[in-house]
Amino acid sequence: MNLGVTLFPLGWQHYLLGGLLIGAGAALLFVLTGRIGGMSTVFSSTWSYLLQRPFFQQRRFIDSRGWRLIYALGLILGALVWWLGFAGGKPEATAVPVWQLLVGGFFVGYGARLGNGCTSGHGICGLGSLQLPSLLAVLTFMATAFITANLIAQVMP
Repeated sequence: MNLGVTLFPLGWQHYLLGGLLIGAGAALLFVLTGRIGGMSTVFSSTWSYLLQRPFFQQRRFIDSRGWRLIYALGLILGALVWWLGFAGGKPEATAVPVWQLLVGGFFVGYGARLGNGCTSGHGICGLGSLQLPSLLAVLTFMATAFITANLIAQVMP
């Protein structure tokens, strides 16, 4: 059995290209502006428009929310360009109800703030800038994922 075919039935090239583009984008943002492109801060800086609680009204959120919204919009537009230009623009579907997607997205954003960043933020921006806390976070995330996957594999048929 060819492991590459079973792990990557649609090929691996687009994963490599995506990783390279994400890394290059985060590096380019930092080199050109000195800004760190973590997405979990977009969550808090966006809430600073709506919530007057002291946490959300910190200067770091208020001062950065404009460029962070543009940054998030760029990610969405980049995905749209990929979908229309390279993926054929075929609609994707899921059986998950929209309300569950929204609630799940909220909890992921909230959890990322509690963890002082998300998995990809620590993995891309944190490791890229040689931050020891990010290394510890990524190792913790990965260990938890491996343990959870193996436990679920034992329970599920």
